[in-house]
Amino acid sequence: MSSESKTSVDVVVVGAGFAGLYALHKFRSQGLSVRVFEGAPDVGGTWYYNRYPGARCDVESVDYCYSFSDELQQEWTWTEKYATQSEILAYINWVADKLDLRRDITFNTRVTGAVLDEQRLRWTVSTDTDETVEARFVVMATGPLSAAMTPDFKGLDTFGGEVYHTAHWPHEGVDFTGKRVAVIGTGSSGVQSIPIIAEQAEHLYVFQRTPNYSVPAGNRPLTAEEIADTKANYAERRRMSWRSGGGSPHVAHPKLTMEATPEERRAAFEKRWELGGVLFSKTFTDQMVSLEANEEARKFYEEKIRSVIDDPELAELLIPNDHPIGTKRICTDSNYFQTFNRPNVTLISVKKTPIESIDATGIATSEAHFEIDALVLATGFDAMTGTLAKIDIVGRGGRRLVDDWVDGPRTYLGLGTDGFPNLFLVSGPGAPAVLANMVLHAEAHVNWIADAIEYLDDGGYDAIEPTTEAVDNWIAECAQRAEATLFTRANSWYMGANVPGKPRQFMLFIGGFGTYLDICSEVAAAGYKGFDLLKVP
Repeated sequence: MSSESKTSVDVVVVGAGFAGLYALHKFRSQGLSVRVFEGAPDVGGTWYYNRYPGARCDVESVDYCYSFSDELQQEWTWTEKYATQSEILAYINWVADKLDLRRDITFNTRVTGAVLDEQRLRWTVSTDTDETVEARFVVMATGPLSAAMTPDFKGLDTFGGEVYHTAHWPHEGVDFTGKRVAVIGTGSSGVQSIPIIAEQAEHLYVFQRTPNYSVPAGNRPLTAEEIADTKANYAERRRMSWRSGGGSPHVAHPKLTMEATPEERRAAFEKRWELGGVLFSKTFTDQMVSLEANEEARKFYEEKIRSVIDDPELAELLIPNDHPIGTKRICTDSNYFQTFNRPNVTLISVKKTPIESIDATGIATSEAHFEIDALVLATGFDAMTGTLAKIDIVGRGGRRLVDDWVDGPRTYLGLGTDGFPNLFLVSGPGAPAVLANMVLHAEAHVNWIADAIEYLDDGGYDAIEPTTEAVDNWIAECAQRAEATLFTRANSWYMGANVPGKPRQFMLFIGGFGTYLDICSEVAAAGYKGFDLLKVP
C-alpha cells in the first residue's frame, strides 16, 4: 500500500499473543479502531512458535488463562495441571474465534518501523509488506521471550545434517528414531525436550554450558472434582492471584526460613516439592533475600537431585554451584535428571571442554569430535528488549529507541519511555513481566493503557508521555529493589547476561505483582503522576 492511501486507526497493536489479543478485544470494546500486526501466520505468539517436544507452561493451566470474562473461564476446561503448548494454542485459537478477533489482525506481517510526527503527535507504522498505517497510539505486545538466539558457532552453516531451533520447531514434528542427536543448551526448552528426544534417539549428546536448577513439574491430569471446584471458586482464586507476588494463588509458609524448626522447614520444602514447579523458590518469603534461607532451600534441592542420578560425578556437573537457587528462573521438568542415567545419553560440559567448531559431520570440542545426524539449538532468547530492538522506533527529535536504550532499557512502570509519547509497552522491562503470570500481567497492562486513553479523551488531551525524571527514578527504584535481593548474584537473562555485549541491568520490577499493580493504580489515581499530558497546539 502506498503512503498516499495510508490508513488511519486509533491504535496499532504489534503482536497477537495473549497480550495483543486482549488489547484488541479491550480497545475495540471501548469504541476504538484497532489494527493488529502479527509476523506469524496465526495467533498465539510464543505458543505458536515454541512447539519443541515437551513444551509446557510452568504456571498452572487454570491460572494461565484470561480472567476478564467469567464466561470464558467457565466454558473452557483444561485437561492437565500444566498445559502443553498444543492445548494452550488451542485455547488461544478458541478465544480468538469466540471474540471474533481475527478480522482486525493482519498475519504474516512484521512491523519494521514506527516514526513519530512530533507536530501532530501521531505515529506512522510501517511493515515488511510495504503497508503504512497512521495511529494515535502504538501498543507493543511483542513478548519478552520472542527474539530467538543462535550463538555464532564457527562452521554451523557447514553442518550436513538437520538443524532445529526449539523456538522455530517444524509444525509437523520431528522423529529422531535411530539418529545421533546433539542438544546445545540446558535452559527451559532444553530441560523440557531432552527427556523426550532421549527416548527416540539412538544416542543423545547434551552440551551444557551452565547447569540449571530444575524442579519436577508434578504434572498430572486434572480430576473432574478439581475442575468443578476451581470453576466454583474462580473469583477468590483470581483475587488471591492479583494480590500475590507472582500472579497465582500461592501462599508462602507463615514463618521465615530460619524461624521454622528443621522439621517444619523440611516438611514445607517437601510439600512444595510434591506440588511441583517454579514456586519452590517461594516456599518461604525470605528465600530470595537471605543467603542463609536460600542455602536451606539449596541443600534440600541438592539432596533430592543426587538421589535420582546414579553417577555422583555426573551429579556434580548437573547441579549448579554458581548462583543462589531461584535467581535464574527455575526450570520445571519431567524426569530430566533421570534421563542422564540412560546408556544412550552423554553429557558434555562446555565449561570444561568448549565447543570449538561445527563441521559437516558433527561437533568438535577442545577434547573430542562428536558425530551426529541432527542438531537441536536450545539456545534461548534475547529477552525483554530483543524484539523491540528489531523495530526502528523513532521518537522526538529523531531519537531512536535502540539508541536511547544503548546502556539498558529506560521505562517508567515498564509501560512507556520518555521521548516516545503514546507508545506503550506490554510486559516490558521495568515491569514484573516474566516474574509474574504473563496472562494476568497482560490484562493488567492493557487495562491500565485503556484507562489512560479514556482519561486523555475525557480531558481533551492528545498524548501521554513519561517525564525523564520519572523514568530515571523508576530505573533507580527497580535497581534498588533488585540489589536488596539475591537476584543480581546470577548471570541470568534477567540481567541480559546471555547476550554478548548487552548491558548488564536487572530488567524487571522485583517488588511483587500485587505491589506493582498498587503503584500503577496510585499513578493513575494521581492524574498520571510522572507523565506529561499533552495537547497538539
